[in-house]
Amino acid sequence: MSTQLRPTDVKRLNRQWRRRTEGRLALLVESVTQPFNLGSILRTCATFGVDQLWLTGNSADPGDPKVGKTALGTAAKVPHTRFATTGEALSAARGDGYKVVAVELAVGAVPLHAAPLEPDVCLAVGAEDHGCSPALLSGADAVTYIPQIGRVGSLNVAVATAIALSEARRREWAALGGEADAPVGG
Repeated sequence: MSTQLRPTDVKRLNRQWRRRTEGRLALLVESVTQPFNLGSILRTCATFGVDQLWLTGNSADPGDPKVGKTALGTAAKVPHTRFATTGEALSAARGDGYKVVAVELAVGAVPLHAAPLEPDVCLAVGAEDHGCSPALLSGADAVTYIPQIGRVGSLNVAVATAIALSEARRREWAALGGEADAPVGG
């Protein structure tokens, strides 16, 4: 019978994965206005070891108590910087050595499983209603989308961000082959 891991086992497992993770991962968030979406994005960033978060447009403030309700203290664990324009945020990402890949259903986008997500990638997501702006799409190095087969045409921005960040890390971890440890409890 399977049981949940004890907190010390979870910490040990997380340390093992951190030691195996070398690639840098960043996120650019453009005009995500709903505090609960930004809070969820921050928590996901902390979970997947996002090194830097750039906020632009009219994105919610990470210090907003409504963001904190969902982020559960993770805003303090993810370095974040706000820029007045998308162009400034793109320049900051490139200046730090990241390739920018926008996540958007757009002409010329490739499916997420085929996207260039090698290490030192900055994923970029846009507003809840309108997605990535034309400035972000034209300034990105590549554009990807999440294939969907259901009867709904889009995902919530926080969910899409989690899927994309997970895929970026999964790619790096898949290169480890069979050396990943299974959780072990005592």
